[in-house]
Amino acid sequence: MIDAPLSGVIGGLPYRMALAGGWIDQPFVSRHNPAPPGSMVVVSLQPVNYFMERSGMAGGTRSVALKAWGGRLPEGEPARLVRELYALENAGKAEPSGSQDMIGLLYPGIHRLDYDYAVEGGVFPAHIETCRDERIAAWLEGAVHFLPVQQRPPGYNPLGEQNLSPAWVQRLGQSGKDCYAAILACDVEALGESFNECMRCWEALLPHTVRHPTIHIDLPGLLASYQSRYPGAMYSGCGGGYLLVASERPVPGAFEVKIRL
Repeated sequence: MIDAPLSGVIGGLPYRMALAGGWIDQPFVSRHNPAPPGSMVVVSLQPVNYFMERSGMAGGTRSVALKAWGGRLPEGEPARLVRELYALENAGKAEPSGSQDMIGLLYPGIHRLDYDYAVEGGVFPAHIETCRDERIAAWLEGAVHFLPVQQRPPGYNPLGEQNLSPAWVQRLGQSGKDCYAAILACDVEALGESFNECMRCWEALLPHTVRHPTIHIDLPGLLASYQSRYPGAMYSGCGGGYLLVASERPVPGAFEVKIRL
């Protein structure tokens, strides 16, 4: 359980961790997938850590939920609450946030979200595969290490350049499938490679996810350095946030998270 002083600062709602396949939940991406569904992995986290607001940890979605629901999740079916929260956050938005943010907050456990543009226009998953195995969750907690990098800077937008090649979109969706399979197998090498593949896809499809005039940190260089020393690494979100390093050995300066089951 979260301790009372921290709860007073960050609230008691979960966070969520997005792993390989991110962006496939956006219809403008999934519509180009020649072999749907494409997948991504999200993991619900207990609120035992403070996370930077603009860092790819669904902070914006969580803020909307805190305002609407207060310090705890409401009673009700998660699928219904996901749609309610999606509508609350995205009303009137030209660039809506993806439904993976809401699902990661509301569904306990580790999830593979399968997106198909032919199903509800790709807004919500065609299927959700869930793992709530305590052994696997404990392994994943020890295999993903968080290194703070930076919040998204003012004026940053990752969508300024889009190269939505169907082949790369298919690879992005496959990276999520590979990531989930690696987690179930507790295979850190495969987990790390799914992270690396996801980042290759991001750089190809949406180059501004890692390179942008407002970003003054060498995100590709930092990423490559950790990828060369550990099984794999990826950013928690576009523009930086946290560097997530896949490793079964300690990563200096990193912290770990607690999965909500």
